Amino acid sequence: MTVSTAVFPVAGLGSRFLPATKANPKEMLPIVDKPLIQYAVEEAVKAGITHMIFITSSSKRAIEDHFDNNFELEARLKEQNKTQLLDIVKDISPKGVKFSYVRQHQALGLGHAISCAEHVVGDNPFAVLLADDLIDDTTAPCLEAMVESYHQDSNSVIAVQQVPKEEVYKYGVVDTVDNNAHFASIKDMIEKPLPQEAPSNLVAIGRYIFEPAIFQYLAKTSFDQRGEIQLTDAIKAMLKTRTVNAYQYQGVRYDCGSKLGYLKASIELGLKHPEVGAQLKEYLDSSTISI
Repeated sequence: MTVSTAVFPVAGLGSRFLPATKANPKEMLPIVDKPLIQYAVEEAVKAGITHMIFITSSSKRAIEDHFDNNFELEARLKEQNKTQLLDIVKDISPKGVKFSYVRQHQALGLGHAISCAEHVVGDNPFAVLLADDLIDDTTAPCLEAMVESYHQDSNSVIAVQQVPKEEVYKYGVVDTVDNNAHFASIKDMIEKPLPQEAPSNLVAIGRYIFEPAIFQYLAKTSFDQRGEIQLTDAIKAMLKTRTVNAYQYQGVRYDCGSKLGYLKASIELGLKHPEVGAQLKEYLDSSTISI
């Protein structure tokens, strides 16, 4: 079966970006002129996905509004003959793409958030995209390669990247049959291990393709000490009976869940922006800010 559905868990509090996220979802924080969530949706569309499912909370109404039509704005832009801006607004929700919204009423972890989509996903393979991880897919497609892999062998796929060993404690870490292979089957996965206990420095980077069987494993996963259902625990159980592959992504990924990663993305994608890139480079080159 083809992968035509994507799940976006966006119910988190975004506490690392307070006070900016007190009244505004962290997924709506802009990189130049587009919010993080739009970058993720555009990546999914490029990979052939036509149904976007957002796992939201009561504070994430702005995400629904962003992907909804704004007839007043569109009419005003049309009246003012601002056709380029009108096209930009209309392209936020491409034709042929469907948007669904499911409430996660309690913050019970990533695994629980994904399980909330089961009744909408049904018995179909699906992608999961974490908007915190911004993929610059102009350098190398990530989700497209993962979708193609699933279409070839119907095995779940997790995107991974190498990080410095001292940083593995922040991620889910995988151990594969060949830690240097572009695609390799996963032997084990550990959530946020101490550096000395990590089986590798390959970490999950917020892009997944799952066969629908993942819902069975999520349903059997117990709450951890923090009262959350961890996706990593469900994947570990899944590995006992099914093949899950790791795709070692070689392109550029920004950890926009951290302030530093967000700033890096803003600067580097700003330098590539057709409208402001040249001026930003000129400013940075001539800046007298002392470093």
